[in-house]
Amino acid sequence: MTVSSASGPAQASGVFSIGGDLPVHRLGFGAMQLTGAGVWGEPKDRPEAIRVLRRAVELGVNLIDTADSYGPFVSEQLIREALHPYADDVVIATKGGFARTGPGEWHELGRPEYLRQQTELSLRHLGLERIDLYQLHRIDPRVPLADQVGELARLREEGKIRHIGLSEVTVEQLREAREIVEIVSVQNLYNLVNRKAESVLDYATAEGIAFIPWHPIATGQLARPGGPLDTLAKQRGVAPAQLALAWLLRRSPVMLPIPGTSGVAHLEENTEAARVRLTDDDFETLSAIGL
Repeated sequence: MTVSSASGPAQASGVFSIGGDLPVHRLGFGAMQLTGAGVWGEPKDRPEAIRVLRRAVELGVNLIDTADSYGPFVSEQLIREALHPYADDVVIATKGGFARTGPGEWHELGRPEYLRQQTELSLRHLGLERIDLYQLHRIDPRVPLADQVGELARLREEGKIRHIGLSEVTVEQLREAREIVEIVSVQNLYNLVNRKAESVLDYATAEGIAFIPWHPIATGQLARPGGPLDTLAKQRGVAPAQLALAWLLRRSPVMLPIPGTSGVAHLEENTEAARVRLTDDDFETLSAIGL
């Protein structure tokens, strides 16, 4: 089934070209929450997970972020079931470098042979001949960085990866990796109330590197009734989560938020954030909340 993202509210978020040649709408979708508890196993409601993915693309989302470790592989398999064959403008970004031993258990594993194996498995599970954006999920401190990104560079040379990204890195690590291979994206924890990656965002903005913030709504903390955004949200007639996402989109032109959910209604609410336009005063008010 091919679902087109030719129309929908996500288009209002604008377009960013990852790596200069991969245009996506800036408001994407993160597929981690489609799996079972602890990001492990099958979802509670598989048909709803399929509906979420198809509805996301109908709403104009054409950047879907996943990882081999989500499930493991359950998220990738759901994406294939819901969207394959993929519309020409839909970009599936995945990640490798985390080994899973059970619910909520994550272990960095960056040995070159493991990264190659996981890339091959992701290609199979997603039904792709080439992954548009493959991200090193975590840098393994036990393996030289040059060996980890070097293997991804070889996979790119072989035509199995189009672009390479990193996740949870410092500016220094990002600079070191860029001396080895072109890095087009970085995915760090970042939201209105957690800005520890501010220096990485500023570096990415200056260099034109896509910045993909994970937990963009602080795992629901910013969306809850009575939360820090509740008063302003009521004044503006929007949902708190929409304010949190609109703030991210305003914060930097390289920002590509990927809010995730397992329900269609929540997905539709999040995607409407692309249409929220913050005034300068709104932006400053929100910025002060997180300090």
